[in-house]
Order: sequence, then structure tokens, then C-alpha cells
Amino acid sequence: MVKVRRYQAADKDALVQFWQTVFPDDPVHNAPARVIDEKLRVDDLIFVAEQPGGDVAGTPYLVGACMAGYDGHRGWLYAVAVLPDQQRRGIGKQLVLHSIDTLCDLGCVKINLQIRTDNTAVAGFYKSMGFSIEDRVSMGLLV
Repeated sequence: MVKVRRYQAADKDALVQFWQTVFPDDPVHNAPARVIDEKLRVDDLIFVAEQPGGDVAGTPYLVGACMAGYDGHRGWLYAVAVLPDQQRRGIGKQLVLHSIDTLCDLGCVKINLQIRTDNTAVAGFYKSMGFSIEDRVSMGLLV
């Protein structure tokens, strides 16, 4: 049974490895260790999905993760991912719902996310959860 919980400092190495595995082509500014450290300077809205391990001790291992943000106006979901061999088991939905519940508890009334244009498969997942495509242009400035 998968458990979704808030990130803990002891998860850092596993989360870095997880994000490097699921986002192998991310740009340098999205390096997982850096992102985790930067996020924790602001808040601790990082969530992980862990599953009991297959080793003798049953050590849990990360099968999913999500980072959330809230600026007092809008909430955001970032870096939502589940290991490919664990997809289509409800883990992503658990992670997103947990993140939404946490953001709502903070007073959030609208949650946004961005997906890469070439990641069309995940658009259906988010649509099934009530998200809709909005007519926007995403812009960024790397400083």
C-alpha cells in the first residue's frame, strides 16, 4: 500500500535520485538537490509517495513525488511524477489529491500546473481530475 506524506530530510538522497530518474533531461537550473534546498528555504510543501520495499527489512522506497507552492493567491503543482512501472495504480492521483487538500487547507482557491507540450499523455490524467486547459502563454526568465 502506497503512503503519501510530507518530505523529510532523510528523504533527500532518494528524492534526488527519483527526480533524476523520472526527469532525466531537465535543465541544470532544475537540478533536484538544488530545487529541494531552495524550496525548503520557502516552505516544506514537498510530498512523497512511498511503498514498502522488496528487501528483507521491507525498507520503503519512493515511487512518486510532488512539489506544491502557494503564494497566497494561487497554488501550483510542480514536478509531479510516478515511476513508470508504478503508473496507472492511482499513485499520481493520491499525490495530486493530497497536494490539493494541503493547498486548500492553506486557503487556496485555484491551483495551476504546467505540462510540457510534448507530454500529451499526462493532459488526460489531469483532465480526469477536473483540471482544464486554459488559454495562456507561459513565459519565463532564467536569472
